[in-house]
Amino acid sequence: MSIKTLVLRTAGINCDAESEYAFRSLGSQVDRLHINRLKQRVSLTDYQIICVPGGFSYGDDLGAGKIFSLELLLWFKDQLQQFLKKDGLIIGICNGFQVLVKTGILPDTDFVQKVTLTDNDSGRFEDRWIHLKVPQDPSHPARRIWLKSLPEIIQLPVAHGEGKFFANDKVLDTINGSEQVALRYVDASGKVSGYPANPNGSLESIAGITDTQGKVFGLMPHPERCFQEHHHPFWQQKEKVTFGRKIFQNAIDYFK
Repeated sequence: MSIKTLVLRTAGINCDAESEYAFRSLGSQVDRLHINRLKQRVSLTDYQIICVPGGFSYGDDLGAGKIFSLELLLWFKDQLQQFLKKDGLIIGICNGFQVLVKTGILPDTDFVQKVTLTDNDSGRFEDRWIHLKVPQDPSHPARRIWLKSLPEIIQLPVAHGEGKFFANDKVLDTINGSEQVALRYVDASGKVSGYPANPNGSLESIAGITDTQGKVFGLMPHPERCFQEHHHPFWQQKEKVTFGRKIFQNAIDYFK
């Protein structure tokens, strides 16, 4: 089976080529298309996987990912609904995560915004490697698909100025109760901690979430930047560190 992946891009997106490379090098057929090309009657349902990559779409002029989210809702809401119904997977990385929460595709795929990603508490752009805690329960929605076989503590790089996950208490309770938290920021020992282990001040140290089925995955860290062994800054001193590669591989394996 030929697995087709769509990597979306628009003005300001700057991680699209790396995301395309990740999927293509693992055997997926990839189309990396500007959103204006999609408006020319390209059907989202032709694909199994959609990737909304990182960057600064439209300069984040109205807030991170806001304009891109409005464009998706205006032009492609019906197609996105059809795509989700046909068992497609969606991953939103950094700016892509911001887009998914502002379209309301996360956390509930009902196109109603309930959470946001806002300015880092540090007041500055955070660009470094961090530790993340991964659910180990095989029945966890994220574990069933995207995070399968990953160890409890992984490392990925972050690069964002608006990554603070924020929601009201009721929504947080629902997300936790449905086991939708996919990744949490932790320190090197695996304990939830404050800054700098939590680079942005996210509530409950949330670094990534899924929908209730685990098919839509949004995360602030960049898996495409931990794809090759030498991407890690201490690659010569460590065992093989390709946690990001495993995330992309899991998505492809889901359809195999």
